Amino acid sequence: MVDQMRTIAKPQVGEYPTYASMYIDLLPDDGQVLQHLQANIDRVYDVVSALPTDKLIKPHTDGEWTVQEILVHVIDDERIYAYRALRFARGDTTSLPGFEQDTYVPPSRANQRTLDDIFDEYRTVRQSTIHLFNSMDDAILMRSGTADGKQATVRALAYHIAGHELHHLNSIIEHYGPM
Repeated sequence: MVDQMRTIAKPQVGEYPTYASMYIDLLPDDGQVLQHLQANIDRVYDVVSALPTDKLIKPHTDGEWTVQEILVHVIDDERIYAYRALRFARGDTTSLPGFEQDTYVPPSRANQRTLDDIFDEYRTVRQSTIHLFNSMDDAILMRSGTADGKQATVRALAYHIAGHELHHLNSIIEHYGPM
């Protein structure tokens, strides 16, 4: 766990692709994105661990992801966006490829894993993400790069990660009920 977390100002419109506003807008403009990342993993755990085990591996509607698949998707997305942030922060100007999220789900084997195993991985990835962004100064956070043909700043990627998680948490609550 990181003892002292820096503040990171919320990115402005133009620092991220238009679609990302659906995630970034879910976060307050308080500069506490790292603290939100730290706290939200516990919120996700509290909501998901209260669900009956059979609901974790059964989609709420045919063709949708299960709760466990959603969790592993959030982990995968966080890894990808943290990697993008690392590349941009280190001054790498290579245009990075996109990824097709739906092709990641079957090989993730999310429904064959235990919830504890998934959350062990989730917490490990989250701590790594927080350490990465906590180590950056303001100038580095303002660096930008291109991924999937879209430009973003490093700090926008931090907010994307946090907002993407909230988006999926809200979806789980909506489809499975508040706990």
